Amino acid sequence: MTFHFKTGLLALSLLGSTALGMLGTAVTAQAADQEISWIYCGDKIDPIHEKYIKEWEGKNAGWTVKPELVGWEQCQDKATTLAAAGNPVGMAYVGSRTLKEFAENDLIVPVPMTEEEKKSYYPNIVDTVTFDDNQWGVPVAFSTKALYWNKDLFAKAGLDPETPPKTWAEEIAFAKQIKEKTGIAGYGLPAKTFDNTMHQFMHWVYTNNGKVIDGDKIVMDSPEVLAALQAVKDITPYSVEGATAYEQNEIRAIFLDGKAGMIQSASGAAALLKKTNMKWGVAPLPLGPSAKGEGTLLITDSLAVFKGTGVEEKAIEFAKFITSPGPQGEYELQGGAGLTPLRPSAKVDEFVKADPSWKPFIDGIAFGGPEPLFKDYKGFQNAIIEMVQSVVTGKAEPADALKKASAAIEEYK
Repeated sequence: MTFHFKTGLLALSLLGSTALGMLGTAVTAQAADQEISWIYCGDKIDPIHEKYIKEWEGKNAGWTVKPELVGWEQCQDKATTLAAAGNPVGMAYVGSRTLKEFAENDLIVPVPMTEEEKKSYYPNIVDTVTFDDNQWGVPVAFSTKALYWNKDLFAKAGLDPETPPKTWAEEIAFAKQIKEKTGIAGYGLPAKTFDNTMHQFMHWVYTNNGKVIDGDKIVMDSPEVLAALQAVKDITPYSVEGATAYEQNEIRAIFLDGKAGMIQSASGAAALLKKTNMKWGVAPLPLGPSAKGEGTLLITDSLAVFKGTGVEEKAIEFAKFITSPGPQGEYELQGGAGLTPLRPSAKVDEFVKADPSWKPFIDGIAFGGPEPLFKDYKGFQNAIIEMVQSVVTGKAEPADALKKASAAIEEYK
């Protein structure tokens, strides 16, 4: 039952003092039973989130947070379907790339940050949830990529196993030498019809100071992005054969099996590699000729607060609490989850000191860039995948493929 403010005023004017007291009791009882529903992606709730849900509920008498577990494949679709049907959840775990689409359709509310809150994050992270000068979600998970290399394969190919490539030119040359000297793929390039194909391409873009969209203007047809697409073409002959059949986890499995010299991957790959006998290393992503510094695509997932629930303010309060430095620090620094810390801290410094393999994932943030925000994100994503696949398969030259994709994504912004 919902207490409607205007109707309530009319009722109060007609009631005597006794009835007024009874109504006040009813409203108080109702207010003491408020719920924030939370679509939570995955097959189990993280124990750290369970811990802090209880802590927040203990400090907010009468309020409960009710997570609903939904598999990763259906998670975002369920939140969207419920909101579009007029039955929104309090908040949901979503890819930040979808925030513009949700906001443009008036399904979520802004979650503005103070300047102090913005400054607490690593550079450029707030950009992943910002458009029209407002924030539309609270970052809850963050991923960057680095270059992993197989030291054993480097040695077999006559390369220095302790020296990873620092530039694209070196990366392509090393991949070529590994393939020619060992018969094993020098690089693992994923190009399946899968969102990660777009993500992997954006790592090339952001390691060459490129951009896809600037404000509301498509700026992808540029020398920087063309060079990125050309590099993808140039490394393909020395990569795992049949790139369009593989997504990132499948490429990672090939690397773990010793069948690829180098891959781009998240921090979670390090946890898997530590269980193998492989000699491996991890370094910042190699840089293109126009790079200003170490870069990477900055991928965040966010907590979006949906409109029309009546609990928006409390949902924002809880979302900011569960992602505040204390709870968030515990959640993201568990190791093996593939998450990069959202904020610098003494705890992060200690973590990196204890395990230096984390350093490249943090170093790439300074010149990294966000997932481009589009009103029709899937349309944009599919156009980039088609572009990459056309070049990888030899059906199109990079310049032609880039012009075609640039024109196509105009309608999705």
